[in-house]
Amino acid sequence: MSTENVKKETLGFQAEVKQLLQLMIHSLYSNKEIVLRELISNASDAADKLRFAALADNSLYENDSDLKIRVSFDKEARTVTISDNGIGMGRDEVINNIGTIAKSGTKEFFQSLTGDQAKDANLIGQFGVGFYSAFILADKVTLITRRAGSTDAVRWESAGEGDYTLESVDKPSRGTDIVLHLREGEDEFLNDWKLKTIIRKYSDHITLPIVMKKSEWNEGEQVATDEDETVNRASALWARSRNDITEEEYQEFYKHVSHDFENPLAWSHNRVEGKQEYISLLYLPSKAPFDLYERDRQHGIKLYVKRVFIMDDTEQLMPQYLRFVRGVIDSADLPLNVSREILQHSKDIDAIKAGSVKKVLGLLEDLAENKPEEYASFWKEFGRVLKEGPGEDFSNKDKIAGLLRFASTHADDADQIVSFKDYISRMKDGQDAIYYITADSFAAAQHSPHLEIFRKKGIEVLLLSDRVDEWLLGSLTEFEGKKLQSVAKGDLDLGKLEDEAEKEQQKKTEDEYKPLVERVQTVLGESVKEVRVTHRLTDSPACLVAGKHDLSGNLERLLKAAGQKTPDSKPILEINPEHGIVQRLKAVEDDAKFTDWAHLLFDQALLAEGGQLEDPAAFVRRVNSMLA
Repeated sequence: MSTENVKKETLGFQAEVKQLLQLMIHSLYSNKEIVLRELISNASDAADKLRFAALADNSLYENDSDLKIRVSFDKEARTVTISDNGIGMGRDEVINNIGTIAKSGTKEFFQSLTGDQAKDANLIGQFGVGFYSAFILADKVTLITRRAGSTDAVRWESAGEGDYTLESVDKPSRGTDIVLHLREGEDEFLNDWKLKTIIRKYSDHITLPIVMKKSEWNEGEQVATDEDETVNRASALWARSRNDITEEEYQEFYKHVSHDFENPLAWSHNRVEGKQEYISLLYLPSKAPFDLYERDRQHGIKLYVKRVFIMDDTEQLMPQYLRFVRGVIDSADLPLNVSREILQHSKDIDAIKAGSVKKVLGLLEDLAENKPEEYASFWKEFGRVLKEGPGEDFSNKDKIAGLLRFASTHADDADQIVSFKDYISRMKDGQDAIYYITADSFAAAQHSPHLEIFRKKGIEVLLLSDRVDEWLLGSLTEFEGKKLQSVAKGDLDLGKLEDEAEKEQQKKTEDEYKPLVERVQTVLGESVKEVRVTHRLTDSPACLVAGKHDLSGNLERLLKAAGQKTPDSKPILEINPEHGIVQRLKAVEDDAKFTDWAHLLFDQALLAEGGQLEDPAAFVRRVNSMLA
């Protein structure tokens, strides 16, 4: 930092900001008009924040409650200025909001960049850093701002290189002015008709008036007058009839409320009348934001009361498992001075939330049924979050379960495209359970030895490898009367899928191998709960099974990795009498060799489950001894 005087200083950008500015300066966006849209959207947000703050302290309006956004240009100075009389910023806020990308996940953002301009532009939208788009048009940006209720104003200025200057200045009005000093070749933006066209195209839905000076023709040249003109419609889009709103207007409004640069996947616009009266306009994004899996992230629903903005990121309006939903809810019943504390205990809010969740789930059901490709795209982005639903929202558990998708042995790849209904439609005659297996990766699930008998009989098994799947299965135990059954827990009972001859043969085999089972049990001792003959395996010599009421091996590993204590339960070792190794083990008389082979069987089965050996050195020694 170098200080010129007490009031003015030069500071360096955060490293990530420097990288971002380089992307902007090299024209990351193919559509330069988006710059104006982003800055106007930010100005609108500043006005919304002032409205909310003024509910508690009306003096913040400073005798000027007529909120608006002004756009102007100066041909001689080659500048375009966007001004608002919203909440404004103090010195520290300027440093934190503009000198720094104050978000976790910035590193992931830069790792996600592909070099494809269109894709990278969308990423920047997801990361909420639209202000920096100003440097696409400008080789210098000046920002002058004063926070409402304060007398101290600050001027921020940067050429988009390594640093910026901060200087204390006088500013009679609150709010923020952003001055774009245009680059060479961008003079088309110094045009009244051009700016108004852009505003009407991208920002017509902004509820604040966006004003410019009226212009008139004088000797073949357009000249600004002293009279203001409101350029946009300046009415709440969601309050208009659906028939009067074009698809493009819905898409542009989504980009305003979400700060996303991509079009939404789908939306639902509804007016509810009766006991509660409210309007909801809810969107499904097409891409997941970078912080989707941070459960304490801000939510994306803006709450209005009778067209007046109250607050955003209102977690009381949408459950956690639908935290990706964006949009607005406008109530006619709530008081204007509603607080977050009141929202937590409001029956009106509970009813609005229930109705909004119903609309979102209905929208998803429609996509799944009528636009399966679009739903597959949605599931790829948001499926793991939706899987949190059955555990959080008991009243909608069945609806959510119908929307879930999984990988299965029916397909050869990891695509999660199988619904419970798909699975049930392919069930074998006599099959009364939905079979699944959990593992820490798709490959581990796909190649688990527990699937061998199911493949032999052509029985489909769901392959669950997302971490959230274990949480899901704790609250979802059946679907449409079919119980969910793990192929790696408890006794394997295929019921009517096994004939009497098979059952008779299994009983004879168990009797024949009883001495071997008891001998292995003695050797392994406390390492296992039980040793028994398997009916699951066709190719592998052994596998580990969890008790019916015990944690699965995968869940136990997940909990331990998270530092959680787990119940002290032992696995069951099942051995395959059809396998050559087991048959040879039956004939081994040497106790030392038998002990080594029994431990190798157990360790092998543990590794196949994705578990960790307690004594890797002993395992290596036994393998080497066998090889020698």
